[in-house]
Amino acid sequence: MTWTLITLLAMVTLFVVLRTVIWQCLLLISSLSRKSITVFNQSKTREDLSAQGSKIRNLFPQASRLLEARLKPGQFSGLTLTLIVIAAIYIAALFGGLVEELMEADELIRLDEWINQRLDSIRTDKMITVFSWITDLGGSTTLIAVSLVTTSLLWAQQRGHLIMPLWMTIAGSQITTYTGKYVLARQRPEFLADVSAITPSFPSGHATSAVAVYGFIAYIVARELMTTRQRFEIIYWAVILIGLVGFSRMYLSLHYTSDVAAGVLVGSFWLLLGFALAEQKRNGLG
Repeated sequence: MTWTLITLLAMVTLFVVLRTVIWQCLLLISSLSRKSITVFNQSKTREDLSAQGSKIRNLFPQASRLLEARLKPGQFSGLTLTLIVIAAIYIAALFGGLVEELMEADELIRLDEWINQRLDSIRTDKMITVFSWITDLGGSTTLIAVSLVTTSLLWAQQRGHLIMPLWMTIAGSQITTYTGKYVLARQRPEFLADVSAITPSFPSGHATSAVAVYGFIAYIVARELMTTRQRFEIIYWAVILIGLVGFSRMYLSLHYTSDVAAGVLVGSFWLLLGFALAEQKRNGLG
């Protein structure tokens, strides 16, 4: 038990240090971006581009209005929605490519098996116990309980417009995951002692569910926070939790790496759709 606590403390310390490094990098990028925008606004290039933009708007007024509406910052139906749609399409394309690689290429299968074999060198009984605890955070029982509690809190706080997006995200991700599991019917890795699962391997349901549920909860909380640092903290620790759940599936030899990656992609796709629906309802558009 002492060794397990030491391991957990070491992991938390690593994540805290990583959080500080990432936050400082984001501050640096933000500072450089502001300076670049300031320099650009003061330059003659901006005036030239503005003049060119006016000419294009005069030549193609309807197309220009449509493009400006799609790229309008500070409005959800503008740039934000455009970026969400682009990201969702990109994630869907990545997932499709991953499925194609799994079906047609031996390289992905060999890579999965190689990573699983490399993990053997760091698998110990104590660490298996630790990651068994962690993997339960992405299990059906835990996530159903978390989702029901979240739903109750949203109803009590009169934020019912978020309930449908939450459950759409969960239901959509689960339907996609289990469709993929039984259509592709991929065999799981060889199980460790006392660790097993009954459904096919691809994609990882734990990874999908963790992204969908914990990701949406992070969005719910971060959306109401006042400062960028507070939002960063919520998003960062949600990502760490999701990452640990995904890695636990690989460490326990319940999934291959590509299974977990596919689960993250499926969960992320539906999470983006959940964001879009939630923002539409928030702004009275749906």
